[in-house]
Amino acid sequence: MNDRIRTDIAHNARVWNYWLGGKDNYPVDRAVGDQVTAFYPSIGEVARADRAFLGRVVTHLAADAGVRQFLDIGTGLPTADNTHEVAQRVAADSRIVYVDNDPIVLTHARALLTSAPEGVTEYVDADARDPETILAAAGETLDLSRPVAVLMLGILNFVLDTGEARAIVKTLMDALPSGSHLVLTHPTLDPELGGEGNKAAMAFWNENATPPITARSRAEFTSFLDGLDLLEPGIVSCGRWRSEEAAVVAQFGAVGRKP
Repeated sequence: MNDRIRTDIAHNARVWNYWLGGKDNYPVDRAVGDQVTAFYPSIGEVARADRAFLGRVVTHLAADAGVRQFLDIGTGLPTADNTHEVAQRVAADSRIVYVDNDPIVLTHARALLTSAPEGVTEYVDADARDPETILAAAGETLDLSRPVAVLMLGILNFVLDTGEARAIVKTLMDALPSGSHLVLTHPTLDPELGGEGNKAAMAFWNENATPPITARSRAEFTSFLDGLDLLEPGIVSCGRWRSEEAAVVAQFGAVGRKP
């Protein structure tokens, strides 16, 4: 497994960990992270806002919507307040399946992502581009005939073709029953959210780090939620989803419910 770990090129999960103040990263990750920050000084705020959004959404879904099953795709390196910790704080019997395909993430997840005794936490080594494999593996832990919250935070931006990204979402949500939820965040160049600085930062990233990334417009982001009922306040900066305190960051956030 360790032969898949590249320490000579920056990797998203580790750079994100660096921006969040973690220690699971290498000099190359910190160097690229610092350079991206030079292009786009608010990237650290984006990382923190995305993480806080996760906490608010999972709390709402567990406490108010009665969701007890979570499928977190592209989980990244464990930090504080991971999905299972937030959900099981509300409902100890919550069941969580994490999905990622990075070997460092896998190693840390198996060590750190433990569950409350009443619930279950599992980890699936799979690519977000393979939703059928994800569903089959998740079905060993989750009851896919009952509502599931699918979390895809900052992951569809690594699927460069928008049609393919839509197809991934559709495959996942088509397999789940009414009452399931889709939770998304995604970077944007939208000037209303201050996204202009993302352009140079993403160009640098794609030349110096992996995997390559793309931003999307509001219309493209909206298309991922086709057929779902948007929870209030709709599509907003993830920092402002049910919060007035956080900064506006160039990262869309939204939650859709399958009718």
